[in-house]
Amino acid sequence: MVLQAPAPGVTALYDVPAPAKLNLFLHVVGRRPDGYHLLQTVFRFIGLYDYLDFDLRTDGRIVCETTFPGIAPEDDLVVKAAMALQKASGTSFGAQISYRKNIPSGGGLGGGSSDAASTLIALNRLWGTGLTRHQLMQLALPLGADVPVFIFGQPAFAEGIGEVLSPVPMPDRAYVVVQPTQSVPTAGIFSSPDLTRNTNYVKITVFTDWQESVEQKKKVGSNANNALFGRNDLQPVVFGKYPAVQNASRFIESLGVTPRMTGSGACLFVEFVTLSQAEAFQKKIVGKIACYENGSTAAVNSTWVCPGLANHPLYNW
Repeated sequence: MVLQAPAPGVTALYDVPAPAKLNLFLHVVGRRPDGYHLLQTVFRFIGLYDYLDFDLRTDGRIVCETTFPGIAPEDDLVVKAAMALQKASGTSFGAQISYRKNIPSGGGLGGGSSDAASTLIALNRLWGTGLTRHQLMQLALPLGADVPVFIFGQPAFAEGIGEVLSPVPMPDRAYVVVQPTQSVPTAGIFSSPDLTRNTNYVKITVFTDWQESVEQKKKVGSNANNALFGRNDLQPVVFGKYPAVQNASRFIESLGVTPRMTGSGACLFVEFVTLSQAEAFQKKIVGKIACYENGSTAAVNSTWVCPGLANHPLYNW
């Protein structure tokens, strides 16, 4: 590998975006002998971002100024990503890193994975290490099954444990994302005995043909809002364990649309054709979510209106 020096005068990269993702559907189709689950899903990036800052260091140290309670610096995915690139490339450079979180943890929006991917992409540029996207994706997979798709950079039909990726073009859509008051640890959902693990495989053409049929209905004036393919197999398990998530979903359904959980939760989303439709719907749910079990109310932490992105903002880096 031929190492390249950073571009002359470039000693920092600031406000590097790391977008959230949605799983438009998520089918669990099997389980490997090593315990990893086999999935089929479609990833779409949305306009909700964390932002990272990188300053070049010439002493080889990786220093992250941003810390979170309960997470040791060496366990931070951003630090792990930087160290993985440093080791793989053999560079003598280091980096001073800080970042600002807007994507909630435990929401199924892929914030940590996205931060790690943007770190690999940004430091590959800042350090002049010259790795290809394919090489970066190989570095990304040990960091987490969702990390490679953020380096892949396109909406993707994913298989395997989430790392076998095929690009799928996506129509313009807007999303209302709802964060319930409970967060969901992923491991406990995948280990649940109640999880369905034998959903039938679907071919990518089944999804793309369905998507085309929705677009044709839109062109002739039919309502294409809230058209969802398949299901999220993790959703029933989460609803059984975390009543606040189910309560939020029930309230959204009472307004005449069908929400879906992304990833292993807890965030829910509703799809709309236009941003104005999404903004109008958000106004209906800001504030209180009805709690159907006891007639009380439970606050939702946050709601966002987000455009669906055609590609990752760093796709051409």
